Amino acid sequence: MRARDLGISIGLLTPGPLNAITDVAGVRVGHSTIVLGEPGPVVRGQGPVRTGVTTVVPLEGAPFGEGVFAGAHRLNGNGELTGLEWIREAGVLAGPIGITNTHSVGVVRDAIVAAATRSPTTAESAWSLPVVGETWDGWLSDIDGQHVRAEHLDEALAGATDGPVAEGNVGGGTGMICHRFKGGIGTASRRVGPGEGGFTVGALVQANHGRRERLAVDGVPVGREIGIDEVPSDRDALAAHPSDADAGSIIVVLATDAPLLPHQCERLAQRAGLGVARTGGAGEHSSGDLFIAFATGNRVGTEDHTTDRPFTRELRALEDAWISSLFWAAIEATEEAIVNALVAAETMAGADGHVAHRLPHDRLAEVWQRHRG
Repeated sequence: MRARDLGISIGLLTPGPLNAITDVAGVRVGHSTIVLGEPGPVVRGQGPVRTGVTTVVPLEGAPFGEGVFAGAHRLNGNGELTGLEWIREAGVLAGPIGITNTHSVGVVRDAIVAAATRSPTTAESAWSLPVVGETWDGWLSDIDGQHVRAEHLDEALAGATDGPVAEGNVGGGTGMICHRFKGGIGTASRRVGPGEGGFTVGALVQANHGRRERLAVDGVPVGREIGIDEVPSDRDALAAHPSDADAGSIIVVLATDAPLLPHQCERLAQRAGLGVARTGGAGEHSSGDLFIAFATGNRVGTEDHTTDRPFTRELRALEDAWISSLFWAAIEATEEAIVNALVAAETMAGADGHVAHRLPHDRLAEVWQRHRG
């Protein structure tokens, strides 16, 4: 179930055929989902476990080899997205992006390095600064038990496809909570018109952020109408004072087939924050809101220095006069990806019996239709 299945159409632009990040040709997404143990008291190392790994592979073929131009943006930095210093320095993403829980970033990063050493395209010269992001799923999962292992990253890579993307309680989003409803993985895409290049922008989010009363869907104040008294959230027990009530994070991955240069990718990544804001996120002090954007319109070679390697490479670049339409596409795609994460997610019980309730579809549709007339 997705937002458009409920009659909710967000924004002005047209989605791609899948309304997913995989509408950008060559981009693939894979998940490994780990759900172990019945809801109840946490026993470290045993469970309950509600976690996983999601991978985004930028190019068709092997996940390692040629790179693409990329850029990143930090809305608020109480989180982690590894490998960004090299992206800021060189503007190149040369491998898959991993997303998991906060305490499993290291193992996923190391597993990507190990996968690179086994890849026929990089085995002899494997050098990697993997990009791995996180959000905290410790309210529903035994996060200190570090249940994510290398084989889960391998599973997510091996299963990465360019078709429809599973959303909600899957992969890295398995144990996540968004605006005090069950959250997780969501995706969406937008196409700009032929007169503006006909390019596609896709977004994938791991949504684990936000206050209930701030949640908005296409400008409709859903969170104020579906309050805690109607759909409870025992995360409120976590709040020692009001400023803790919005604790959480979001990772946004943007992809486009436009031929953007690194500084243009950075500008595109920045616009993901406006999509987060349109749904009620504010980049709060305790939130990790980290965004990365990559563009497949150019290929960047590997870093071997053979004597027959050319000195130059032909590149294409979008004229800045046309980039604003891509900004708006990124905003809308991010916004709808967050809503899709909420709509796709199912009620989940986990660690210490905590429960994250799903956003009720009937009430969401009723509130949205009433406000939209």
